Amino acid sequence: MSGDLPDYYFRVRENGAAVFRVDTENRHRRIEMDQIAVLNIKNGEVKPHGDRTLSSEDEAAISQWMEERRALLAARDLDDILRTVDHLNLTTQWAQSKATPEQLEDITDTLLLTMHDLRSVLVRKKADRLLKGK
Repeated sequence: MSGDLPDYYFRVRENGAAVFRVDTENRHRRIEMDQIAVLNIKNGEVKPHGDRTLSSEDEAAISQWMEERRALLAARDLDDILRTVDHLNLTTQWAQSKATPEQLEDITDTLLLTMHDLRSVLVRKKADRLLKGK
């Protein structure tokens, strides 16, 4: 098993990760994880853990992980939006075919304000893109 392990392990946190160097080449033949850094994915900040100095190999692995993580998070964001579109369609079907008058009374104002806000932002962003394209 230990031969298949990566050299680094990234424990995902709220805004980044704690970075560990994985060591399987020790006399006890145990997996040891030595924390080497903490990183912030949003601002790109990498803080070495304790008094450590990161090697160029450490920095390259961290940089690669951050790039891959940002791409994954961007893909998840887009997937969440596409799921929201599906959910809005299901909500429309529910409102049209299943909702009771009481249920509609409970959600109509909130849903209308939310959709108005979303529409306003989308229209403004679309106009900005059209103006930049000319």
